Amino acid sequence: MSIFDKFKAMAETRHELDLLGIDPFSVQIDDILSPTEGIINGRPTILAGTNNYLGLTFDPECIAATHEALEHEGTGTTGSRMANGSYTGHRKLEQELAEFYGKRDGIVFSTGYLANLGMLSTLAGPDDMVLLDADCHASIYDGCRLGGARFLRFRHNKPDDLARRMERLGDKAKNTLIITEGLYSMLGDRAPLKEIVEIKREYGGYLLVDEAHSLGVLGERGCGLAEELGLIEDIDFLVGTFSKSLGGAGGFCVSDHAELDLIRYLSRPYIFTASPSPATIATTRQALRTLAAGTHLRKKLQENYERLHAGLSALGYTLGADPSPVIAVVFDDKLESLQFWNDLLQLGIYVNMMLPPATPNGMFLVRCSVSAAHTFEQIDTICGAFAELQVSPMKVTAMQGG
Repeated sequence: MSIFDKFKAMAETRHELDLLGIDPFSVQIDDILSPTEGIINGRPTILAGTNNYLGLTFDPECIAATHEALEHEGTGTTGSRMANGSYTGHRKLEQELAEFYGKRDGIVFSTGYLANLGMLSTLAGPDDMVLLDADCHASIYDGCRLGGARFLRFRHNKPDDLARRMERLGDKAKNTLIITEGLYSMLGDRAPLKEIVEIKREYGGYLLVDEAHSLGVLGERGCGLAEELGLIEDIDFLVGTFSKSLGGAGGFCVSDHAELDLIRYLSRPYIFTASPSPATIATTRQALRTLAAGTHLRKKLQENYERLHAGLSALGYTLGADPSPVIAVVFDDKLESLQFWNDLLQLGIYVNMMLPPATPNGMFLVRCSVSAAHTFEQIDTICGAFAELQVSPMKVTAMQGG
C-alpha cells in the first residue's frame, strides 16, 4: 500500500482529460485587460466565469485605496490578528460591515473559506447538532467536521424536510445550528429563507446564512437575500466573502450576539492564519463604500443577467434556476459538456466547467457568471457562441446515423 493509492481515481480522471486534450481546471489567463476581458492562449477572450459581479476589480477608487495602503502600510502584516497582524483598518472594516448589515459587530477572516471554517468549527463542537442544506459549500462541511459537530443534511431547498428533522430533535432543536446559503453558487438558485426562518421561530435554534454570492446582488442596499426578504434581524450569523461582488479576497461574519467577539480567542483558523494585507483591507473598505452608496451597479448587473438568461432560454438550453448572476447550463453527458466548454473557449468565451462531486445530483454544468461590467454587446456575443455550438435534434439524429 502506498500513501498515494487514494489518488488513483483522480489520476484516472486526469489521464482521461489528457487524452481528450481538455483541462478546464488549468486555464491560465495570460493578461487581464478589464473586469470582463482577458487574453487566454493568445486569444482575446470574454471573461464570463469570474464571479466579478459588480466589476469592481478595476474600479479607480479601489485601486487608489490599494496604492495608498501599500505606500503607508507595506505589502503585508506578516502575522496573525492575535500576534502582530491586527491593524486599524482591520477593525474599521469589521465595524463598517456591522453597520452595513445593522448588526452589533463583525469579524474579518483572511478568505471566505476561512470565514466558514473559523465560525463553524468554533460555534459547533462535539456536543452540538447542525442541520445544513445538502448543497451547502464545501467550506461549510469542512467547518462542521473540524469542530467535530454532529451534522445532518436536509434536502436542498426543502423546508418541509428541515421541519421534520427539527421536530424529531425535540428539546435539542432549541440549540441546533441551521445553515443555508442565500444564493447557491452552482445553479444560482435561492434559498427558501422565509420558510426556514419560520421553522426557526417555531422550533428554536440558531441560523447561519452564507451570503457569499448574494452580497452586492440582492436586497435594496445589496446586503443579500436576507435583506431582500426583510429577515436580517432573524439571522444569528451572516457570513460572506470579499472575493465576489467586492472584488478582493477575504471573508467575514456579522452578528448581534456578543459572543462573536470570543470567536477571536477560540477559532483556530482565525488565530493561526496571517491577517489580510493592508491593501486588501483598503480596497475592500472602498468597495463596500461604493456598494453602499448607490444601486446603479446592481441594476446594470440585473439587466445583464436577465438578458443572458433570456437569450440562452430562447435557444432551448436547460438552465439550472431562475435569472441570477449565476447561470448554469445543464448537460447530461460529461464528454459532451467538456467538449462544449472547450469549444466555447476556442470561440473566445471563458466560463466554468463544473463536474461531480462539486455539483449537485451529479450534474454536468457549463456555468456562467455575469458582471455589471459586461456590455450588452458582450452578453449578445456570449449568446451567439452558444447558438453557434447548439446541437439541434436533427443534427443529433444525423450524427447517430438516423
